[in-house]
Order: sequence, then C-alpha cells, then structure tokens
Amino acid sequence: MNIILWIVTIFLAAGFLAGGVAMLVLSKERFRNTFDGWRYADDFPDGSLKVIGVMKLLAAAGLVLPAVTGIATWLVPLAALGLVLLMTGAATTRIIRREWGAFYGDLVFWGLAAFVAFGRLEILPL
Repeated sequence: MNIILWIVTIFLAAGFLAGGVAMLVLSKERFRNTFDGWRYADDFPDGSLKVIGVMKLLAAAGLVLPAVTGIATWLVPLAALGLVLLMTGAATTRIIRREWGAFYGDLVFWGLAAFVAFGRLEILPL
C-alpha cells in the first residue's frame, strides 16, 4: 500500500507542480491558449490565477517534501486535503462552464488527492 500511495503522491505532485509553474510563468492569454481545458482562465483575474498557481506549488511541495525529509509529516495529508478543496472548486468551475471532459479529469484528480489524504491519515500514516 505504501508503494501505491507514493506512486499516486508523486503523480499528483508532478501534475500540480507543472500546472502551478504554468500559471505563474505564462501570461493569461498564453496560459488559456495552451490547452483547451485551460480556457477557464477567462473567468478569473490575473491575480487569482497567480494565487492558484502558488497554491498548486505549495501543495506539490507539501505532498513530497515532508515525507522525504521526515519533518512535519503531518503536512502530507493536509496538502492532499487542500488539493481536494482546490479540485472541488475546479470541478465547480467546469460544471458552470459546461466543460464535461475537463470536469471528469478534475474528478480523477479529486479522487487521487482524497485517496492520498485518507491513506496518509488512516491507512498508513507517515
């Protein structure tokens, strides 16, 4: 189970690291035109996208660094719970915009984050 939790955690961290970096370094126009699923950027001011990008980077770091260093390992399930909340907001945005394909992708990330949170809280704490 530990190996599965690590694989899912690394997958989540890599995905949110890439998304967070993209939100921080790309202009809003370039960001929204990178993938069809990123057109939701039109609904948010530039500052909000940057804040979401920082949250994604912090979550990616919070998923991996405490577990690797053995310092404040209680942050791992909290970072995963933060991603559950973030993906709840993302899924809500997709419903409002009727972007069903991206909505299902957000549900997958939601489920993976919930799995890591539950796994590191109840099944196999660090």
